[in-house]
Amino acid sequence: MPHPRRNVRQLVAFLRGANVGGHRTFRPSVLARELRDYDVVNVGAAGTFVVRAPGSRAGFRDALLRKLPFQAEVLLCDARDVLRLEEKPPFGDASADAAVVRFVTVLPTTARTRPALPLALPSEDEWLVRVVGSRGRFVFGEYRRHMKTIGYLGKLDALFGGRATTRNWNTIVAICRALRSDA
Repeated sequence: MPHPRRNVRQLVAFLRGANVGGHRTFRPSVLARELRDYDVVNVGAAGTFVVRAPGSRAGFRDALLRKLPFQAEVLLCDARDVLRLEEKPPFGDASADAAVVRFVTVLPTTARTRPALPLALPSEDEWLVRVVGSRGRFVFGEYRRHMKTIGYLGKLDALFGGRATTRNWNTIVAICRALRSDA
């Protein structure tokens, strides 16, 4: 078990819009190796990293942006905030329908505006994206796999007042596993 204070210093870095639909592509595992001085662990293919020895936030952000082959937006979260998501799961104990994907949208800061929740896009009857709750910088929901879904996820930016990025709940669970690991 890692030292309890270790998670206090760790960060989670989320890149916005990387490796999606063939745009702004890169190899996250290679980038993680290039940032080995920060003890970076790659999680998945969308630009999600656990940063075990970040030093200063600004210093790490600058180093990350210098290594990317394109301009990117980076959202940094304290490890403890991400770990709290799993400690008190936003979806409860019920298992998801196999046709539905649970997600967490990460906002750049705590939302200034909050729409009434739950909400469904495009409509309650034929939803593709359903937002069920929010906590601090995190918005929780479910989506159905459909070509139009990405457009509705993009509408969350305007609804919550910030340029956000979305990850599958399974990715959040993998991040928590990496945060707790000493390997």
